[in-house]
Amino acid sequence: MKRLVVAAAMAVVLVSPGRAQETLTVYCSILEEQCRVGVAAFEKATGIKVSMVRKSTGETYAQLRAEANNPRADVWWGGPGDPHLQAAEEGLLAEYKSPKLAELHDWAVKHAEQSGWRTAGIYLGALGLGYNTKVLASRNIPEPKCWADLLDPRFKDEVQIADPNSSGTAYVMLASIVQLMGEDQGFAYLKALHKNVNQYTKSGAAPVKATALGETAVGIAFMHDMVTMILDGAPVKTVAPCEGTGYETGSVSIVKGAKNMEAARRFYDWTLSAEAQTLIGSGLKINWVPSNKAAATSPHAPKLSDIKLIAYDAAKYGSSAERTRLLKKWDAEVKALPK
Repeated sequence: MKRLVVAAAMAVVLVSPGRAQETLTVYCSILEEQCRVGVAAFEKATGIKVSMVRKSTGETYAQLRAEANNPRADVWWGGPGDPHLQAAEEGLLAEYKSPKLAELHDWAVKHAEQSGWRTAGIYLGALGLGYNTKVLASRNIPEPKCWADLLDPRFKDEVQIADPNSSGTAYVMLASIVQLMGEDQGFAYLKALHKNVNQYTKSGAAPVKATALGETAVGIAFMHDMVTMILDGAPVKTVAPCEGTGYETGSVSIVKGAKNMEAARRFYDWTLSAEAQTLIGSGLKINWVPSNKAAATSPHAPKLSDIKLIAYDAAKYGSSAERTRLLKKWDAEVKALPK
């Protein structure tokens, strides 16, 4: 019996490394459907089994920090690049120069270079306003075109935005307002807007859905997410604010200390491929701008040339010190305010 037990134990030791190489844990911060479809396609193409956990960008970043001494994830897939850059700076991500970088647009490669090759851009999306035309008409509220319009008292409890602590989308909005208006004026704006916000949601996608369902008149989100709702028949319009707006560079990263490094690199390469970006982008009616030059872009994607984009400083606002400082200031000076 002892011999059988020892033999069984040796068998486990012998097969465990092989199993580890063929199993992958992915923390996914894009839309749930994209996560599921992408993982299924990767598993079918490679035979590598993927355990996927879907969480918002801020939540994933916090989890990676908590697990730094014993990483559970191998890859962080999706979400705005600012938290990815902060994670890279804090030593939470592994350096990897993918051979697929040669296929990407310059802005995606620049993003990878800024991180010390610890993350890479997979898509780009502009921040904008989405509004439900039926709700506004029923309440006789004019359609907003600019950031300033949202301060109108008629929008009281009609605006929804996520919490920048948990949502990468909302952090892009916070950083964009500060860059666009200057910090003092920007925070004055956010304090005034607070009076009209009905809820700070956990996920950046929640205001999109709430706007489509008529649960809020206005949602602040990435324009391509609003376009998806429009194509699904929701009475929604989306605009880039007239003063200018920021944008996200959606990212993918390998976790430092990943237990399945070979499989992680294969997944990372796959996310940068034209095939993968077409599948989870235009193939799912997602209207962002893919980073791979050969990937199909939805004809409904917002045209960046028509949008007044600010020179978004991802290096500064994705840094650990600046991001931490801004979030603490927002908590103290904006979120803590009475309604």
